[in-house]
Amino acid sequence: MTGVVRPIAAGWVVTGAVPGPDVDEFAEADQVVAALAGPAAAGDTLLAVQHPHRTPAALAGRLSVTDALPAARRMLDRLVVSAYRQVDGVVAPYRVSGPDGTAVGVLCLADPAAVDAAGQARVRHSEQVYPKVAAERAAVLSGLGLATSAAMLVPVSAADDLTPATERTIGTLGDPSVRTTDSGGRVHELWLLGSGPDQDALLAVAGRHPLLVADGNHRVAAAAASDPSGLLALVTGGPDLRIGAIHRVLAGTGLTADALVAAWRSVGLSVTEDIVQTPVTPGIVVALAGDRALRVTLPPPAEPLPRIDHAVVEHLLIQQALGVDPAGPLVRALPANRPLPADADAVLLLAPVPFPDVLAVHDQGRRMPRKSTYFTPKPRSGLLLAGLHWPPGRMSRRSS
Repeated sequence: MTGVVRPIAAGWVVTGAVPGPDVDEFAEADQVVAALAGPAAAGDTLLAVQHPHRTPAALAGRLSVTDALPAARRMLDRLVVSAYRQVDGVVAPYRVSGPDGTAVGVLCLADPAAVDAAGQARVRHSEQVYPKVAAERAAVLSGLGLATSAAMLVPVSAADDLTPATERTIGTLGDPSVRTTDSGGRVHELWLLGSGPDQDALLAVAGRHPLLVADGNHRVAAAAASDPSGLLALVTGGPDLRIGAIHRVLAGTGLTADALVAAWRSVGLSVTEDIVQTPVTPGIVVALAGDRALRVTLPPPAEPLPRIDHAVVEHLLIQQALGVDPAGPLVRALPANRPLPADADAVLLLAPVPFPDVLAVHDQGRRMPRKSTYFTPKPRSGLLLAGLHWPPGRMSRRSS
């Protein structure tokens, strides 16, 4: 049996603002491209490091991820000197609070390959992933040797001993090393806890239970593929995590509202005109197409229960009725409260997945469809970077 969490042996904590556009604001590749072409991305930015093949220079040169990585590594070298200070052997008690909930936990390294005595994974995926996205992120993570964004892991057990343990630790540490407010009004606070009995005790609580991926299934898959012991993670039990909806966008299909109605009715679905509102309970989809809102009643669920609506939408509404590949470029995920894309033919609004359904799917050994849950609030990227593997001479240059 191997341990699941450990300190960050070599890390870098931001000394001011994270350089460049907020890396957590962009859900799609085209949004990243637009942000990197904008004035806020002038100079060295963490966003360009995370997406080296989407910078204007990389696009002009038709560079692959692999081809673009040397420039990204050089930019990262400059950033850790200009915008960060090095810390060693730390974990980071972390608190984020805002209009969409509160999370308190510990930012540390987790081992996605860790197993228990029975051979069961200690870090467990909750959703399926897009293989291309996971491979792309693995290439960047392996090429940089440094994690810039954290997955969010929650204990599978309902017992929440981590929140009070973290709060007690925070109470002994004084002012946070980092305090910042993001564009959504969430306040992020990060403390640094060095080696010693307090760190050992906090890690013991954080690693006591198996951990389910609440946010960052692609990060976990990338870490497992590139460095199985190297996953930057916020381990948190809440106390006020929330699950928002993740919708589906159809773009580039050329489908009109009338075409959607005809296609969905052809596979036996009930489709009626509706008002524009997001469903609050599973079983209903509201499709926004042009100036119309269509209410689609999903068929009764079959075994195994609970059914996750996203699976029905992708298989029945998108693939079977429309003949569109749900994993292809014509379908995108859209987290709740994000602006509707201007190029959308239709936006399919789905209800949030209840947390008991997430746990029930996990208990059955199943995985939910990719991009079906939107846990909030999330840790902010770029506040603490974690070194995973470095050429020997390179780390000494960073420390100097």
